[in-house]
Amino acid sequence: MPAVPPGREHPVDHVDELAFDGRPFDALAAVGTRETVPVPPVPVQAPPVGVAVPAEAGPGCPAAVAARLVAQLRGEIITAHLAAMEVQTRWQERTLAALDEGPAVASSAQLTRTQTPTRGVVGEPGSRLVLSWTGVAGEEPVMVEGSVVEPATDLVLAPGCYRPEGGLEPLATTPVTRLDAADLARLAAGRAGDVFGPRYAQPAPALPGGPLTAVTELRTGGPVTVGVLRATTPGPRAAADVLAAGWHAASVLATWLGLHLVLPDATLVPGATATVDLIDTIGGDAELAAEVVAADLLPRPWLTLDTELRVADRVVARLTGLTLVVDGTPAGTRGGGHPPARPVRRGITGEFAAVDELALATASLGDLTLALGPEFARYAERRATRPPAGGLRLVGRVMQVHGTRGELSGGAVGITEYDSAADAWYYGAAPSPTVPNVILMETSLQSALLLGYHLGATLVDAASDYCLRNLDGSATLHRDVDLRGRTIHQRSTLLTTTVLTGAVLQGFTYELWLDGENPETDAPFYTGQSLFGFFTATALANQTGLDNGASVPNWLDEHPQQQVRVIDAAVGATGPLELLSRVEVVDGGGLHGAGYLRAVRPVDPADWFFTRHFHLDPVMPGSLGIEAVIQALQAWLVDSGAAGELTEPEFVVPAGVEFTWRYRGQILAGDGEMTLEVHIRDVQRKAGRVRVIADASLWKPGLRIYELDGIAAELREKGAPQW
Repeated sequence: MPAVPPGREHPVDHVDELAFDGRPFDALAAVGTRETVPVPPVPVQAPPVGVAVPAEAGPGCPAAVAARLVAQLRGEIITAHLAAMEVQTRWQERTLAALDEGPAVASSAQLTRTQTPTRGVVGEPGSRLVLSWTGVAGEEPVMVEGSVVEPATDLVLAPGCYRPEGGLEPLATTPVTRLDAADLARLAAGRAGDVFGPRYAQPAPALPGGPLTAVTELRTGGPVTVGVLRATTPGPRAAADVLAAGWHAASVLATWLGLHLVLPDATLVPGATATVDLIDTIGGDAELAAEVVAADLLPRPWLTLDTELRVADRVVARLTGLTLVVDGTPAGTRGGGHPPARPVRRGITGEFAAVDELALATASLGDLTLALGPEFARYAERRATRPPAGGLRLVGRVMQVHGTRGELSGGAVGITEYDSAADAWYYGAAPSPTVPNVILMETSLQSALLLGYHLGATLVDAASDYCLRNLDGSATLHRDVDLRGRTIHQRSTLLTTTVLTGAVLQGFTYELWLDGENPETDAPFYTGQSLFGFFTATALANQTGLDNGASVPNWLDEHPQQQVRVIDAAVGATGPLELLSRVEVVDGGGLHGAGYLRAVRPVDPADWFFTRHFHLDPVMPGSLGIEAVIQALQAWLVDSGAAGELTEPEFVVPAGVEFTWRYRGQILAGDGEMTLEVHIRDVQRKAGRVRVIADASLWKPGLRIYELDGIAAELREKGAPQW
């Protein structure tokens, strides 16, 4: 049994229970006073009740043994209790001694203690505090829980890489990576445009005049590839100092990401709680290291930050789970499709957007009113046409709509923009860091269909719920383009609208330019035309595929005697774009005698794209089915030895090749598998380039539903001249 501290001996035989006759110990109660807080004595109850040993009992009888065990246990409780009081006294003495060293570093908030921690001493080194705070300067954070610091892994501050699919992409980008005291003062005044550049040139929330004295590093990175910050700040003297430094860092990161750019009169509001580990208190300067661990646009832009304060590479404090929300009232579309009365978001040329990223993100997961107006409120939780969500939402802003809601005959024009971030998920998931065909198709088709939807295509029968399906189209990439870090400017034109029983059909043309190009004088880099249908559930249930409901076999099933070999489909695609694992090849086979490919892909209800395309109406994007065909062609090109002719080969979308598609059905979550076949038509070569052109079809079980003409894949030498 541990020894009792000298002078604190108590006769164990006369103690039955322990209690305090006074107030619980509070280390913070001593702050601001020179008085020593006495430790109250422990009252002793006598005589003990219920533990008497019969006189005739010997030392080995059960009652005597039990009595000795009880007495020993009580003695250990008393000893532990008194030892804890000794430790608390020493912590208090340390707190009082610290007052002689001068005032603590000023912070924008002071700690208010509302509950005794379960372990440790509130506010002292070695304590872990869960704090709640309103975010208003001068208001005190409130402790909701306390304990002792537990071991934790230091922040890694991972370098920037490609963002994960569905991850937050910044609403503006800047080359600025460091901030001095003058820059922080400008941010404190709400002048983000003066610090980060013209894309930020609109009113920004004034940042707190926090403790950071300089930001030494500001970049993409961290566990979710959103943001990392390093800064200098005074060393922490209290948990509130750690919270103030973390809040300042989170505010800088939120502004750097442009999260305020979609909200007029944006304000910065903290989340529910954050946890502070105060490992040690120091004077002088410390390095702050922070990384964003979670972020999104919905329901309002927000981020969650983990932070460390370090001195000579030693962590002296941690702040985890600090959430910052950019709050405000979004600028929504008005009745009749009119743009917001008070627009806030600006496009690449500085013009106001009619529909911004927040409105489109909100529409993709339910509420359509911000993007389209109050006429669409009834669709909030109903199966209806919506933009895709997450990484498949590939329209950034609707800049202009030249047309009147309800006038569907043709001639209306829509202008949209999409920022293709240099570290967007699809550049990392594609076989080469060039834009894959699926992205060109999706961004152009989504922009076109938004025009027809905005004009009120489904409002012709407001009592019905309509779902969107692309039916056919054609597209051409006219020249090689590097879209990384560029903004796509698109002009879509409504050609026709046909209203049928259970369906509304609309045809469009579209043209795409890069930022800096003049649509009036410069040729577009990509053009296309497409037909969309808005269908009721009854109409969709009657789809019969491309062959009027007949089950048409693929070519290999019709020619089972052909010699088949299997090649690896791994061409470098990863994650969301890894669509095939193996391809069957018949050399010299197919309709053109130049080669035949077949591949089967399992369809899992958990496939990532079903939650993206669309909310309450999950179907595989047709463009991803086409991408699977292209990957089969890419695998065949590699197998043919074409890549061996090139030093630095990379896959690109072939320029100057028009391809067409027809869809008469969709891959659904319960289909189990899809089958594709490819008929090689031609192989073409130029200096530093080789391409294959083919025709293809795709099946769901029992039905052929896609037909492609002129689909192509190309390998080129990096930096090779245009085709």
